[in-house]
Amino acid sequence: MIKPQELKLKNGIDLIVIPQKDSPSISVAVLARAGSAYETKNLNGISHFLEHMFFKGTKNRPTPMMIASEFESLGASFNAFTSRDLTAYWGKVAYPNGEKIMDLISDMYCNPLFDEKQIEKEKGVIIEEINMYEDDPRYKVSQILERTMYGNQPAGWDVAGPKENIQKITREDFIKYRTQHYNTLKSFLVVAGNIDVKTALAWGNKYLSSIKQGKIIKPQKFSDSQTKPAFGYKFRELDQTHFIMAFKAFSVFSKERFVLALLSDIIGGGMSSRLFQKIREELGAAYYVGSSPTLYGTHGYLDIFAGVNHGKSEIALKAIRDELQSIVKNGVTQQELDRVKEHRMGQFLLSLETSSDLAFYYGEQKVVTGKMMPPEEVIKNIKSVTKESISRLAKQVLDNSKLNFAVIGPYKSINHFKKLLS
Repeated sequence: MIKPQELKLKNGIDLIVIPQKDSPSISVAVLARAGSAYETKNLNGISHFLEHMFFKGTKNRPTPMMIASEFESLGASFNAFTSRDLTAYWGKVAYPNGEKIMDLISDMYCNPLFDEKQIEKEKGVIIEEINMYEDDPRYKVSQILERTMYGNQPAGWDVAGPKENIQKITREDFIKYRTQHYNTLKSFLVVAGNIDVKTALAWGNKYLSSIKQGKIIKPQKFSDSQTKPAFGYKFRELDQTHFIMAFKAFSVFSKERFVLALLSDIIGGGMSSRLFQKIREELGAAYYVGSSPTLYGTHGYLDIFAGVNHGKSEIALKAIRDELQSIVKNGVTQQELDRVKEHRMGQFLLSLETSSDLAFYYGEQKVVTGKMMPPEEVIKNIKSVTKESISRLAKQVLDNSKLNFAVIGPYKSINHFKKLLS
């Protein structure tokens, strides 16, 4: 496996270089340890809004068209994203254009204009993005779930923020927030692909030298005191019932995350998983059904989700409940465990094929946890999971006091779901 090289730029920014001698591409990502976990209630949504504004003009490229046309003239794949724990700006190009993409992304990161007219225009764009998510039941039900689970704190807020916040955010808010969170201690540069360490270091020092010193700012305080099941719902006339059942677990820092990943795969990680076979193949009640671990820097949970026929919603939910109870009571088979180990390892290795894959794999780890686990260690951890560790974690996590349930569909009451799950 390719080993990343960790260095520091002259101003203190962490640099990660992942050389791939035979790669046809170079990927550059600049990441900030800044996301919705760092926001206050009145500025919830600013991290995501700020991400948008970096594409709206810089000191050297003053219009959005100049930025977009330059990306496209390079034949680049490019984008940005905001999560609870970080914001990332990235681009991937054929390797002869590596320095050009470094220049462009660095200019966006270091020299945003925050033009007042562009801010006002982009408010409308973001509000339409929020409207789009509101119309997507799979997204909406996950939003209801997190509000139900965590309430009025960053873990329970939406990354995009409420519309009223977006309307109120000002240029001064952007400047203050960027000064606090986009400093040398919270910024990270990742360069992967057909490049050597010396060149990547020279690029970083050349293009990111203007980033200012600052302070480490921790996420907002997180609290959790759940002692009984919690339920949330939204009435909406839809052709399907969409629901998520989630059990609170632990943060991304836990060593138990590998056990949780395999438990999740057994429950609903693919077409051969228990829930896919039961809910879709046997009952014909759903098109999509699955399970996944969702882990952040401060918290995490195991979620089980499905979109089901209204008339079969209770049958599907009962089947899920029974499968979970069976795992808690009887554990899993060695055949199941061996299958999901191979599935998880295969999917993991395939996720590291390209320069951008490697940039995100190492970069996101470094930003969120401060460390980077080599792929070989991930494989070792997966292989070390036993039936006994799966059984122990299932008893710990699949506990009704940690249960949260959210549903969206034509229901003015969900008491029947509560009775079924309680």
